[in-house]
Amino acid sequence: MARPKLLVFMIDALCESDVADMRRMPNFGWMLSGGALVREVLPVYPSFTYPCHVSIMTGCYPDKHGIPHNEQVKAGVHPVPWYTRRSYIKKKLFAEYAKEAGYTTCLLNWPVSAGADVDINLPMCMPMHYKGNNPRQFYEGVSTPDALERYFWKYGYLLCGLNGLINGSLDAFTDAVAPDIIRDYGQPDVMFVKMCDLDTVRHRLGVQSETAVEQLQKHDCELGVLMESIRRYGDFEHTNFVVMGDHGQTDVARVLNFNRVFQEAGLQALDENGKLASFDAYCHSTGACGWIELRDPQDEALRERVYRLLIEAKESGRYGLGYVFTRAEAKEQLHLTGPFDFIIEGDEPVSFSYDPAAPLFTATAPGDYKTAPGTHGGLPWRDHRTTFFARGPAFKPGAVVERACLVDEAPTLARILGFEMEDIDGRCLGELLNARA
Repeated sequence: MARPKLLVFMIDALCESDVADMRRMPNFGWMLSGGALVREVLPVYPSFTYPCHVSIMTGCYPDKHGIPHNEQVKAGVHPVPWYTRRSYIKKKLFAEYAKEAGYTTCLLNWPVSAGADVDINLPMCMPMHYKGNNPRQFYEGVSTPDALERYFWKYGYLLCGLNGLINGSLDAFTDAVAPDIIRDYGQPDVMFVKMCDLDTVRHRLGVQSETAVEQLQKHDCELGVLMESIRRYGDFEHTNFVVMGDHGQTDVARVLNFNRVFQEAGLQALDENGKLASFDAYCHSTGACGWIELRDPQDEALRERVYRLLIEAKESGRYGLGYVFTRAEAKEQLHLTGPFDFIIEGDEPVSFSYDPAAPLFTATAPGDYKTAPGTHGGLPWRDHRTTFFARGPAFKPGAVVERACLVDEAPTLARILGFEMEDIDGRCLGELLNARA
């Protein structure tokens, strides 16, 4: 009996509302017409790319896997390093379980996988907006040496900024490398391929636009190339094809700089250059929510003062706040721990500024992903969620689950491959699977 194979095609910022358009596209439509579907998949909190991808790969919420944000936030500092290395994650990855079970494994452009124990790995590890001509430096020591040597001489230029004139393209690099891996390695048994450009389009233009639909059509073509590669060089009959997203997005019109509130209250000061000079309370941006960090978390009088200020700010209606969570409430209700003491979020969707010198309110504008016209990072059930659909021998044609969570995906895929993951938060979505899976 042939062993099952798995190809996961991840589309960053894929929304549940996209499925209607995807049904009319040749490759997505083929999957949706004869496969299984989860209509709405709730992201984790915050609904940022890196925490979501790690939850998909571990079956755990951020308080258990240890990646609470894309960025390693630091008060008053921007930009900061991102969580790129697998060593930051506290739990074993699905792909590592699969390798232990004897499957050949590949991660391509997957976040927080630099240095992961898989057979073929070209991780998502370049700094955001890199414009230089030496992208290989970021892959050295954290990628599979054979894959790096085999492909970078030919396709590394796609990641270059060409002396700062244009930005490189992760998707172009991924598009080039993925079919070559299928051909050269004879289709890895388990392969995760991540695409970024839909997220980029939605940050720039908002959730719904003609450009977003065009980008979905491009992703459909990219999936078609991988399918044809498997037909030619792999085992199409025994491959389970999965399309998933990590989070949705929401449209926002304005950006709130809550650090101005702290400055007015005497809890924060800027220097003559508008840089942070000192703080007792600071608001980090997590896109659609704000993390409040206290200078001294052990100072109970400070904690009470800041909490009272946040509640009064919410009740006043002046800032449009709708939610205030303490650190304990965030862990209990949202499965989140991190470098914060409180979390705030708007009543209506609003972005939080990362610049403490910005005005109290500004309009959104293309640029940083946290303050662009389309954003995410907020509560999982608000606005657009993501989705999951699959077709292959393990999936029951026509099966539908109305709602699930990202943490349910790894145990479902583990069932297909015949192993279990330990101490996870998700459940296997057995309703999607054939009895023999």
